[in-house]
Formats: sequence, structure tokens, C-alpha cells
Amino acid sequence: MPVITLPDGSQRQFDHPVTVYDVATNISENLAKAALGGKTPKGLVDTSYCIKEDIALSIITDRDPEGLEIIRHSCAHLLAQAVKQLYPEAQVTIGPVIEDGFYYDFVYPKGFTLEDLQIIEDRMKVLSDQDISVHRQVKSRNDAVSFFHDLGEEYKAKIIESIPEDQELSLYQQGDFTDLCRGPHVPSTSKIKAFKLTKVSGAYWRGDARNEMLQRIYGTAWSDKKALKTYLHRIEEAEKRDHRKIGTELDLFSIQEDAGGGLVFWHPMGARIRRTVEDLWRERHAASGYETLYTPHIAHENLWHISGHTSFYRESMYQPMEDDNQFYQLKPMNCPFHVLIYKGRLRSYREFPLRWAELGTVYRHEMSGALHGLMRVRGFTQDDAHIFCREGQIESEVLAILDFTLDMLKTFGFNQYEIELSTRPENSVGSDEIWDRATQALRSALEKKGLSYGIDEGGGAFYGPKIDIKIEDAIGRKWQCSTVQLDFNLPNRFEMEYIAEDGTRQRPIMIHRAVLGSLERFFGILIEHFAGKFPPWLAPVQVVVINITDRQTDYAEQVEQILKKQGFRSTLDLRNEKIGFKIREHTLKRIPYLLIVGDKEVTEQQVAVRTRSGKDLGAMSLDSFSEYLKAQIARFSYDISEED
Repeated sequence: MPVITLPDGSQRQFDHPVTVYDVATNISENLAKAALGGKTPKGLVDTSYCIKEDIALSIITDRDPEGLEIIRHSCAHLLAQAVKQLYPEAQVTIGPVIEDGFYYDFVYPKGFTLEDLQIIEDRMKVLSDQDISVHRQVKSRNDAVSFFHDLGEEYKAKIIESIPEDQELSLYQQGDFTDLCRGPHVPSTSKIKAFKLTKVSGAYWRGDARNEMLQRIYGTAWSDKKALKTYLHRIEEAEKRDHRKIGTELDLFSIQEDAGGGLVFWHPMGARIRRTVEDLWRERHAASGYETLYTPHIAHENLWHISGHTSFYRESMYQPMEDDNQFYQLKPMNCPFHVLIYKGRLRSYREFPLRWAELGTVYRHEMSGALHGLMRVRGFTQDDAHIFCREGQIESEVLAILDFTLDMLKTFGFNQYEIELSTRPENSVGSDEIWDRATQALRSALEKKGLSYGIDEGGGAFYGPKIDIKIEDAIGRKWQCSTVQLDFNLPNRFEMEYIAEDGTRQRPIMIHRAVLGSLERFFGILIEHFAGKFPPWLAPVQVVVINITDRQTDYAEQVEQILKKQGFRSTLDLRNEKIGFKIREHTLKRIPYLLIVGDKEVTEQQVAVRTRSGKDLGAMSLDSFSEYLKAQIARFSYDISEED
């Protein structure tokens, strides 16, 4: 007689074993119709899962994150079924869920085209409309191998052969298609309502370039057509905002393959933005009690052995270079350098907290296939800071960091974010006691700030718990930039000490803190967030002065010189081109303000002001415009929706 405990604490008792679907039906017919699966203390299960003993149970629908994962996993199988019906000679391999969708890899030497994708998608819709029931069955490893061999699915059989022989495997059947999968899956294909195949690419079998090339079909699936439409619009917007495309159009940066992949060249316009960001960064840090450090780009290899980077990050580090029988290593992180400065002399508790910040360039050996514009590079400047303090100061320092971080992000127009507290992983250093106290300090700081947060159980770094902040950009994408991490590892490895109040020698607590993360990546995020339309304070060129004919040349030059002397980033366009052509060109360059001078403006000593969005602010004196522009720049915080 199983007793089912529901999420609200209520219980349902049955005098016989029941399925998840039975429980949903007992609650309401509507819930039973919406049910996609169940969630138990042991994990997600199908609606057909049989419950024979007391258990806690949640009914999963498409409103739950887990429901969306079930839909996407099931949609991958729907894709494979459609492919097998249309192209029987294709062989199936794997089809996992990924962020916002799924993919499935096929062995199909002919290759799929974009036209094929539409044909496959149409067949998937037919299969969805047929409301085909999905059934789970269990086989032994050897029986599963024989089953797929008999089907001619040699790659699927190879996958199963790599699984230990004593394991039982679950297979899911829907109509004429059966696939290996741990599940759970939707109870029928009609539950998969909103999907789209997005692209096709190549992928190596088992991810090894020495193996044969497979055909990978990507798709996305959502709970309803409205959510799908929203996602597809977001993807369309993302393509328009691609920082690589806009970076080229505005001549902001480049990746020079002659120099090597993943190495960023900042062009004059991009460098102006970077300098503005760095100036703000230094100003805000100085005001918040940070001292700025500068450290080398390389150090003796042994330093990285002591820090543990050689053990934990070897794959992301470049090979050492030899000089005078000594090996030097490009730095992948700044942390050990700050520790060495700390250890330059014995510290006292009276000096704490020590807040040290650096815009330090680091180097990571990323795989060439992972490089992506500014978002994934090999050399980048880390917005880095380390705080050395006593354990009792953790909470107050974290509170100050949160204030500092959220204020800085707001300055760049990021007002929406998600926060996550990550706790102790299985492999970690430090005692349970200090982990508990440190985690509670982070938790307490978040709660005192009134910030909502999620828990990432076991997601902390091996050296301490952390807080991660994910910002949301203009089209709803999440970006991980800011982090606060406590570290018990480096103080021990480097035997860091301070003289405590009682005269004993104690270990300091080390806090790693980044606000923007990598400047290169943050710049890429800014480009896409603003679609290249940077707010006036950040724009590389804030105003352009444009004459209509040669008669206004002298006056236009005077206006531009005055603007430059007042500290504005201005430029001048005296080309012998039609005024409409020049306005359009500078609008495409996304310059915030266009000052147009004709005979009337010269006579009245005014400028006609136009914004990049086409809004006419009318004629005004140069002094009036200067005051207006100063006010716009001074605002800092900028809502992209109010563009001009």
C-alpha cells in the first residue's frame, strides 16, 4: 500500500502498486493529460514508472524545466525516427540534449542538405500528429548488442559494447523505431508540439578526428509554439548582433590568423572603448579601497607546481619555454603572482583586508575548434582582484563585493541577472567545518542584500564555495561574468601567514573576485547587447560634425575643435558628398549624435542635431548641445530600450 507524498506535503494512499500516470489521474484529469514524467528522490522517471512503496513524487509537466528536458530528449528520438523512415540507409549513433535544444549524429555518407532538413521536419510533424505511444523496455547488455546488430545499427551496437556486461539497459520504442536511452521520455509523440531543425554540420565519431565524419543535425524544441517563436526570434536577433560581424563593420577588432588563432588585435575604435572601460574600472576600484597591481606575463615553471595549476589546469596551459637551463611558463592566471607579493613580508591582522586588483593578461591553450571571436580566445585580459582577510571578515567583504559588482554591471546597462551559490564538490580541500562556515558567510551576505539565488549543489571550486552572477542581455541570453570565490587552497600551498591579534601565526582567507571577467569577452557581450549602438559615454565616437557644402567648412572645423577641447570624442566629415549619403554612412557607423551645419547654422551660430536613430533634436547653440551631451554621458546607466 504505497503512500505518495506530493510537493505540497499532502499524501495519497493506494492499496496497490500505481504508475506515475495513475497518481496524476488521482489528482486531476487535466494533470494526467499534461504529465510528461515524474520526479522522485532517485531522479526523473516515465509516467509508466510503477510505484510499489512509499515515495515522494512530483508530477512533471511542460511548465517544469525538467519537462522541457524530457521534451527535447524525446524530440531527438523523433528526429532519428523520421530520418530512418526517409533515409533507411542512415545509421543512428547518439542524440543528447544541449542548451536550448538537441542534436543527433548519423552515419550518412551522402550528407544532409538544408532542403533535407525541411523534409525531415515535415515527417517529424506527421509522427507527432500520429500520437504514437512510447514504451520502455529493459534488456541485458548482450541482448541489446544483438538487437542492434540485427537491425544493422552497427554504431549503436559499438556504443553498447563499451558498457560493462553486467548492466541492464533501457530501450525506448515508438512505432517502428527503437533506441537506446536512459530516459525518461514523453508518453506519446503528440506531447512534442513545437520544434524546429536549425542546422546540419559534421562531427567525428566519438569526437576523434582520426575517425569517420558523421552528420550532425541540430534542433530546438519548446513547450509551445509561442516559446518556439520567441526563441527563433532571439536567434535571428543574435545573428544580427554577432560581435564578429559588427566588429568588422565598425572596425573595432580583428583576429589575425598570421599571428595565430585566438589572439585579439584591438583597432583604434575598439581601443577607445577599452580605454574608457579600463579608466572606469580603475576609478571605481580606487574609490572602493583597492590597490592596483601589475605582474609579469611569465614565471618559473615551479611556481605553477606549487600553486597546483600544473596538476589541475595542465591541458589549458602552454608548454614551458627554456632559458638558461630554467623553464618558464606563460601565466594562465594571476593568483600566484598576487600571493608572492603578499609573501614579500610578514603581514599583520591590522592590515586586513588587503584588496588588490589587476587587469592582467593571461594565456590559455584553447583547442582551435573551441575558439569563437572574442568569446573564446587564447590571450585575454582578466578583470582580477584578490582580497586577503580574516575569516570573520568574509561576510562584510562579500557584501562590499556584491554592492560593487551590481553597481558596475548596472553602469553597463545590465539590470537583470541570476545568482547561484555553489557548494562543496566531492573533490575538495579544507575541513568540513571551514567549508560550512565559509558557505554560510556567502549565504548570509546574499540574504542580507535581499538577493534571490539558486543553489548549485557540489558546484563549488575544489578550493572553496563561490557565488556566480549571470547577466541577461538585451535579447534574454545569460552570460557568466562575475564571480566571488573563497580559497583555502593557495594560502595552504604557499604557507601564507599573518600575525593574529593574539600573536599567533594564522592562515589568511583568500577571496578571488571578477566583475567583468575577461575584457575581450565582456567587450563581445557589450557589442551584442547594444548591437554596436554603444551609449554616449562608451561610444568610440560620440559626435560627428557634417557640413552640407564647402561654404560651411570653416565653421564646421571650429565646432569640431571646440568639442574636442571640451573632451568629447568627435570627428569631422568635410567630404564632397551629398548630405543624405553622409548622414546614412554615419548612422550605419552607429555614432550617437550627428551635428549638421548649413548656411543657416553658420549665420545663427548653431548646429542641427540628429541622433543615430533618425530623431531630429532641432537646432541649438553649441553650448546648449555641449550641456546636453555632458548630461547624456554623465548618466552612465543606460536603458537600451530608450535608444535616443
